Amino acid sequence: MWVLCRGLNLNKNVRKKLQSNASMQKSTKKPLKKRKSSKDNVSVQESQKELAPAQVKSPPIDVEKATRNIIFEPNEGPQTDFLASTEQEVLYGGSAGGGKSYAMIADPVRFLNNPHATMLLVRRSTEELRELISVSKQLYPKAIPGIKFMERDKTWIAPSGATLWMSYLDRDDDVMRYQGQAFNWIGFDEMTQWPTPYPWNYMRSRLRTTKQSGLPLHMRATSNPGGPGHQWVKKTFIDPEVPNKAFWATDPETGDVIEWPKGHSKEGEPLFKRRFIPATLFDNPYLADDGMYEANLLSLPEHQRRQLLEGDWDINEGAAFPEFNRHIHVIEPFDIPDNWPKFRACDYGYGSYTGVVWIAVAPDEQLIVYREMYVSKVIATDLADMILDVEQFEKIRYGVLDSSLWHKRGDTGPSLAEQMIMRGCRWRPADRSRGSRVAGKNELHRRLQVDEFTEEPRLVFFNTCSHTISQLPAIPLDKKNPEDVDTHAEDHLYDALRYGIMTRPRSSLFDYDPTSNSGFQASDPTFGY
Repeated sequence: MWVLCRGLNLNKNVRKKLQSNASMQKSTKKPLKKRKSSKDNVSVQESQKELAPAQVKSPPIDVEKATRNIIFEPNEGPQTDFLASTEQEVLYGGSAGGGKSYAMIADPVRFLNNPHATMLLVRRSTEELRELISVSKQLYPKAIPGIKFMERDKTWIAPSGATLWMSYLDRDDDVMRYQGQAFNWIGFDEMTQWPTPYPWNYMRSRLRTTKQSGLPLHMRATSNPGGPGHQWVKKTFIDPEVPNKAFWATDPETGDVIEWPKGHSKEGEPLFKRRFIPATLFDNPYLADDGMYEANLLSLPEHQRRQLLEGDWDINEGAAFPEFNRHIHVIEPFDIPDNWPKFRACDYGYGSYTGVVWIAVAPDEQLIVYREMYVSKVIATDLADMILDVEQFEKIRYGVLDSSLWHKRGDTGPSLAEQMIMRGCRWRPADRSRGSRVAGKNELHRRLQVDEFTEEPRLVFFNTCSHTISQLPAIPLDKKNPEDVDTHAEDHLYDALRYGIMTRPRSSLFDYDPTSNSGFQASDPTFGY
C-alpha cells in the first residue's frame, strides 16, 4: 500500500518495499530532533498540528478513523510498482483506464518536502495540461498543507521551497525554454503524443541535482499504445526487455547499451536503467468493477480495442498487418530436426540496412523464422562470409536475394550477387515482377492466419528474431496504395520475408534433398546453381 493520509503509518511489508525510493524526502531546513525518518513513513501529513516529535509514543491507530483520512491509496499491482520503482527512466503504459495519469500526479509528492526538489510535469498541449492541473488541485493541498499554485506560471510551490512546474511541449523547439534549467524529476504524461524522441532525450540533459540534496534522478512517463510517437516509445521501452524487468538503457537505433563516455571515471560502464510497467483496465477496480467502461472499449474497432483495452503495443493504427499477435505468432526456440528443409532470404542495402531471415519448413508446411541478421554498412562479400559463418554444419536448401543485385554497375566486374556467389554463398533471384509486392503482401496475410485444421498460424517466429518481431506489426500501409505497405518505412526484414514466402516452400520428402551443401560446386556462376 502506498498512501497519502493524515497521521497514518504504513504496515511493515509495504513500508519495506517503498522506504528506499517512494518515501517523502525529509526537509533539511528545520529537521526535527529524534523524529522517525520519513523513509520509514511514506505518509504525507495533512495538518502541521500532527507533526509531533517522534519521541512521543503514538497511540494505537483507530483503523476506521484512519481509513476516513486517507487521501490517496494506489491500487495494488502496477500502480504501486510504478510509485515504488527505482530505475532512472520508467514507462507506465498499457490500456486505457489503468490509473496512469493519477499515479503520475501522485509520484512527485514524495519530494515536495525537500527544499532542493525542482520538478517538471508536461503534456503535449495546454488543453491536455488542464486535466492534470485539475487533478493536482484535488490532491496536493490535502497532501502538503500550505502548498500554493501560481496560476500564471502553472507552478506548485511547497512550504519547503520545493517546486513542481506544470507545462507543455508542443514542438521539438519548445524544449529550449528549459535550457539551463535543472530538475530532479521530469514527467511526460501520454508520451506517444510526441512524434519524435527529441523532447524526451533533450530533457534528459536537464536531469540533475546536487549531492547534498539526497534526491534521486527520475524521468517518468505514462502512455497508451498508439499515437504519433508509438514506434519510438516502443523501441525505447517495450522491445528491449520483457515487461516489469529493469534493463540497461539502450540506443533504440543501434541496440547498444548506453555507456559512460570516454574520460569519465566510469568509462565503459552502463549509464542508467529503464523499465516498462504495463497496466490494464482490470488493474483499476474503480473502473473495472461495473463493466461499463470495458463495454465501451469492446465496442471500438479491433486495432483500437487491442491498444486501449488489451494494451497491445504490437498493433498500430494504419498497420499493414494488424493480425500479427505476439501471443500467437512468437514462439520459444527449439531444436529444428535435421530433415526439415531450411532456406534463407535477403534484402540487401549498404547505406541503410541489410535484412536476412532463415526459415524452416515443418511437415505440416508451417514456416518457422528461426534466425535473423540485421546489419548496416556491410559490403556484399563480407555479408557472404557472415552468412556462411552462421550456417556452419547446417543444410541450407537455397537462398533468395533481391534480383536488383544481379544488375551490374558499369561495363566490367561482377555484380554484388555474383560477388557473394563466388564466396560460396548461393542465391537465386527474388520475384520482383509487376504485382509481386502486392502478391507477397497477400501471401503474408494468408500465412499469418490460423489454420483451421492445425489450429496454428502458418507462419511463426522464434522470439530471438527481435528485429523482425518489432518491425512487422509496425509497418504502415501506403496511404496512396492501401494494397501495399509504405516503402518509406523500415521494411528490409519484411522484404526479405516476402521474398522467402513467395518461393513456394514445401516440406514434401519427395521434393527435398537432405544431402549437405559442404561440397557444392556451382554449375552456373550467375545464379550459383
